[in-house]
Amino acid sequence: MNNNKTKKVVISGYYGFNNFGDEAVLGVLTDSLKKEEVKDITIISKDPKQTRKNYQTKSVYTFNMPGIFFAILRSDVLFSGGGSLLQDVTSSKSLFYYLFIICLALVLGKKVVIFAQGIGPIRNKFSKEVTKKVLKKCSFVTVRDEKSLSMLKNWGVSAELVPDPVWNIHISRKYSHNGVGVQLRRWNTLTDEMLTAIAKSIASTFPKKKIFIYALQKSQDKDVCMLLEEKLREFCPNIYTQVVISRSPDAISDSFSHLDMLISMRYHSCLLGLKYEYKVLPIVYDPKVETLAEEFGLTNRIYLYNEQEIDSAIKRFNSENYEKNEKPLPHFDFSIYREYIK
Repeated sequence: MNNNKTKKVVISGYYGFNNFGDEAVLGVLTDSLKKEEVKDITIISKDPKQTRKNYQTKSVYTFNMPGIFFAILRSDVLFSGGGSLLQDVTSSKSLFYYLFIICLALVLGKKVVIFAQGIGPIRNKFSKEVTKKVLKKCSFVTVRDEKSLSMLKNWGVSAELVPDPVWNIHISRKYSHNGVGVQLRRWNTLTDEMLTAIAKSIASTFPKKKIFIYALQKSQDKDVCMLLEEKLREFCPNIYTQVVISRSPDAISDSFSHLDMLISMRYHSCLLGLKYEYKVLPIVYDPKVETLAEEFGLTNRIYLYNEQEIDSAIKRFNSENYEKNEKPLPHFDFSIYREYIK
């Protein structure tokens, strides 16, 4: 291959599912590649038509295996990530799907870059061994958190720590609109009792504030967000509420500019709140959220197993002396990937 020729890149990840965090990562990645003059980009996506429109790239359907095969065959590099692709909490099927895409690229003799992923949890021993062996064969492995880096080090996998790409998302100027953001997603521990406790506490703590409820992935978030709105109005009929349903990353970022504080489940929602320098109260449903909270000293957290603790956490969150994050925010630098696309 002529080294002066710009590489062809295929991107594999949880794309085309209308998920704010993953689409924000994809936006940063495609923009970065284009700035490096990579003009031939193919994204593996659940919604290829929308992906082509959003990013002005080629796209192939997630389960179009012949299409994926030929896209990788004609490419030079596979970028796998970002996000939490290599874990079996969601399902072992998704783990092996993403490992299969990586293995296909390796078998076809392509470079594989693991792009700013959060690795794990991987609970199944066989799955862990397969993941370990596959990662050892990749050209360059980057992870977004210390726990992932430590785990890979213990596995004997060479990796580098990078900030999450979403730290580079554009944010608007902040406008104080007396707004409290609440972001929820469907999860097995977010029972009706827990949701009721959250609604009751928010209604009693913020009766005169505007409550913006964010469904950042329509299929996972909308129903629980609509139910929260109903419960808030039951506890406080005059409360102002608005459900914001999965828009583009830029539109969501702009909507966040109208908040004063944020209560959030999703990792990238918490990250965006930190980027806006708001008070952030994480609802820990997944280890990645706890990792982010620990990194930025967010000691006040909601865990979905004690209704009484939910109310006390929200009351502390609203106190005047509640400490915001004072740690400098990271900046994602794409230059470390440059040698793999030139």
